[in-house]
Amino acid sequence: MKSLEELIRPNIKNLAPYSSARNEYSGHVAKVFLDANENPYNSPYNRYPDPLQTELKAAISKVKGVPAENIFLGNGSDEAIDLPFRCFTQPGIDNVVAIEPTYGMYKVCADINDVEYRPVTLNDSFQLEADRILAACDDNTKIVWLCSPNNPTGNSLNRDEIVKILDWFDGIVIIDEAYIDFAKQQSFCHYLAKYPNLIVLHTMSKAWGCAAIRLGMAFAHKDIIGIFNKVKYPYNINMFTQQKALEIIKNPFDIDKWRRLLLGERTRMSDAFRLLPICEEVFPSDANFFLARMTDAQAVYDYLVSRGIIVRNRNRITLCRECLRITIGTKTENNELLAALRQYV
Repeated sequence: MKSLEELIRPNIKNLAPYSSARNEYSGHVAKVFLDANENPYNSPYNRYPDPLQTELKAAISKVKGVPAENIFLGNGSDEAIDLPFRCFTQPGIDNVVAIEPTYGMYKVCADINDVEYRPVTLNDSFQLEADRILAACDDNTKIVWLCSPNNPTGNSLNRDEIVKILDWFDGIVIIDEAYIDFAKQQSFCHYLAKYPNLIVLHTMSKAWGCAAIRLGMAFAHKDIIGIFNKVKYPYNINMFTQQKALEIIKNPFDIDKWRRLLLGERTRMSDAFRLLPICEEVFPSDANFFLARMTDAQAVYDYLVSRGIIVRNRNRITLCRECLRITIGTKTENNELLAALRQYV
């Protein structure tokens, strides 16, 4: 692979990062804080949060089996998606390659950063073909974006094809594993030592049930993490998010219970959809949702909205003609959806 010296955007390489007051005394015990122009009253909300989230990273390290120095925490996964564009791609010059269909924020961030976005369509089984991805790359391709399990298709990408890309592409490979907790496959987090060009994204929004606190995770070589920390805003993770994340990490049995309930409901709902006359196909899923091809997706979607039930209409997405994406809810919510669809005429 190309070295980070070759991949990093020149202005980022030469960037002098902002040094927050809290960074400057790191490693020392402090009790009087007169450095950051904070109000001394209204504790603890008057103080800036830990800019590097040291305690939280240590807790996540134990859960994920990844050293803390290989962890970056972002304001949702969106920050971790945007940062690689800002760190590694030059606007108007470089490009990125991604699978299609997939999560829409990769293209949005490419457009915001004025970076060419090259989608490569999956095959009819929603599977990745590494040779086609690699063929779309050129000397100005800095990043390959993969999402596995993929959104909106729900399936995990073929591991051998992913490894082929890791072996042959000389830029940054990013694997978004937002839904990995619902899959049987092992996370690519365990490949970081072998592939210094790999970035793996996780989130607390899905299996961890914490979408509201906006906490995304990126796992990568410590040098990539160092670049991210250089570019990120000084206090990007607020105190409330850090506290809530630590609280939820201390209750792993709740997470496991939720995951098992959702997996059971996913099977039940998929089976029930296959029996609906208005459903033509239910695609295999490794996520907390599934994709279903309907006889008339728009009409069914509009009908559900009229009943106060919101699903995702993916009808206009590549390869997803007449498809709705169904998130797995509680058993009560799922039953309400099924009851409405069984009454659809």
